Amino acid sequence: MGALTRRAAVLTAAAVAAAGVAAPAWAQYKAAPGDMSLGSPKAPIQVVEYLSLTCPHCAHFHADVFPAFKAKYIDTGRVHFTIRELLTAPAQVAAAGFLLARCNGGKDYFQVVDEVFKSQSRWQGGQIKPIFLEIAKKHGLTEAQFEACITDEKAQEDLQKRLEYATGTDKVTGTPTFFVNGVMLPNAEVPTLADLDAAIAKAAKPAGGRR
Repeated sequence: MGALTRRAAVLTAAAVAAAGVAAPAWAQYKAAPGDMSLGSPKAPIQVVEYLSLTCPHCAHFHADVFPAFKAKYIDTGRVHFTIRELLTAPAQVAAAGFLLARCNGGKDYFQVVDEVFKSQSRWQGGQIKPIFLEIAKKHGLTEAQFEACITDEKAQEDLQKRLEYATGTDKVTGTPTFFVNGVMLPNAEVPTLADLDAAIAKAAKPAGGRR
């Protein structure tokens, strides 16, 4: 991936180093630049996941926990689920994956994210770009369109703005990080469905709901 989004990677490292640990108020979680969401916006519970496409723990969550979580909460209208992006090493690969997911206006965003996660086991040889091109072609992109997508300056600038929000506003320093109605879940590599059940139940109580 070469020099792809080096500015964004440098920005992320600097912002993480300077970020505090306090979570912002729930009101700040209603919308952020470039949010990608599933489920009803009118759902009483908002779950935000910060993830990186190079994060193995994130891949584990989406393979082993997310399907049951989606069926129980998103598909039933109980949760509005939002992905927000952060870069972890190698940052250029994570950035390329996110840019790929947002090709064609992001219409296949969640499918591409899932496929990039599933492809992690094939990265050992270091030849990741052909794997991403394979995913791109599966979603109707030519090689030229794929190249244009991951090198688009405006798309890279937009990614940088999302990283600024992640570290500057949401104070996120690693992935995966989850918020339920604006409350950060205790640090855990991969939350279980039971962990999310407990957080959602707490948020659903009047005293712990939206402000």
